[in-house]
Amino acid sequence: MEPAALEELRRIFIALDYLGVAIFAITGALVAARARQDIVTCAFFAGMTGMGGGTIRDLLIGAPVFWMGEAGFVAVCLVATIAVWFLRTEQWPGKPLRWLDAVGLAAYSAFGSLKALSFGIDPVPAVLMGVITATFGGVLRDIVAGQPSILLQREIYVTAAIVGAIVTVLLSAQAGLNGWLAGGAGAAAAFAIRAGALTRGWKLPIHPG
Repeated sequence: MEPAALEELRRIFIALDYLGVAIFAITGALVAARARQDIVTCAFFAGMTGMGGGTIRDLLIGAPVFWMGEAGFVAVCLVATIAVWFLRTEQWPGKPLRWLDAVGLAAYSAFGSLKALSFGIDPVPAVLMGVITATFGGVLRDIVAGQPSILLQREIYVTAAIVGAIVTVLLSAQAGLNGWLAGGAGAAAAFAIRAGALTRGWKLPIHPG
């Protein structure tokens, strides 16, 4: 692929990164707003949900925390907080927001894995870093809010991130495919599985006992 095309692809993924932060930040702020919390608490939930997964990933792989060197991510969380604060919470559509959340989940599962690989992390831990990037912010949000964790929901969510991360790592670290192409394939796989859960109600089987 030509360098110009690769640069364009990189920009697309960066845009998805910002989109993911924005969507996850909105979901965090909404949890606080619907619990009738103040704007500071809403901002805390927005930042924790939007940037929590990436922060944990960077700390674990020994990388500079991504939002410390890029003020735009913090700004996105603040804008999400203000948007939620000044609009009635029932005006936020549920279904479209879940689709945007699926985009963020898919992009983050690939991003997290690729970043871990770039720091010399072995393939299996790199997969785990992709999953943490995509899901840990939501887990933190649910724990702090006292809500049932997404880990305990039967609807496929974390599994989509796992598949996306595995595809990314296999194609990049094992097959030697260009990282951005591998990430695109992994993100597409994660999104397809999450889309199946949203449209067809896909669920994993439960323990029979």
